[in-house]
Amino acid sequence: MEKDVNTSPDMGDEVASLNSPQELGLEPVRHERFAERVYESLFHAIKTGKLATDTRMPSEVQLASFFQVSRPVVRQALDRLRQDQLIESIRGSGTYVRASDHAPVAVPNTRIGTNMSDLIHGLELRLVIEPECAYLAALRRTSADLARMEDMLKGFETAAAKGDVAHHFDFGFHEAIGQATANPRMAHILKSLEHDVSHAINLWRHMAQLKPWRRTQDAIDEHRTIYELIRQQDAEGARRAMRSHVEKARIRMLDATPEI
Repeated sequence: MEKDVNTSPDMGDEVASLNSPQELGLEPVRHERFAERVYESLFHAIKTGKLATDTRMPSEVQLASFFQVSRPVVRQALDRLRQDQLIESIRGSGTYVRASDHAPVAVPNTRIGTNMSDLIHGLELRLVIEPECAYLAALRRTSADLARMEDMLKGFETAAAKGDVAHHFDFGFHEAIGQATANPRMAHILKSLEHDVSHAINLWRHMAQLKPWRRTQDAIDEHRTIYELIRQQDAEGARRAMRSHVEKARIRMLDATPEI
């Protein structure tokens, strides 16, 4: 059967998929930056075997309905998976998961260097902003703020325990702290960092040969410590714990770089 190198986004939509998203173990996405979320969910499902080699992917229409996003959003996520050589489309048949032993696309050293520089700059900004956010949050947090933080913590813990994509819960916890400052400009700055976090996750995957991040539990424990200090309204303690957390995140990122 001829493989289509022209990855038309509508390919295979007319042919009903044999597998529904639910049957393949996928989970809905209900956050901003939807294309990134859909990509992350499908990437994770493929790399962990939920979407096995030669599995026929649900159609764009099915995925859009399942993830509650538009078809262009799904199309963008699928295009990225094609670029990663994790899926391929076959004319008149549909889109399939590629062989799991196919080598991942290498990231050029120049691109790694550029991205790493951007990430380090972002972490420097976080070291300035986030400790002060934690300080103010401890002084100003409401019961609703604490409930949001607790929801993000529980979501992070549950997703990590199941081996699911969890970084949106990680960032959501930080965003909840920004909201708890009652300073909309600080909250806005933190929100603007989410895009950097998503790129950091993708870069880490390539640097670590696409292996799962092994220190998720450390981050969860650090989040729990920060939460408790904010709950107790220990502003100085929350400031110190957040600075330590961001610094440790920098170390974890640098430690993920493979030896050349």
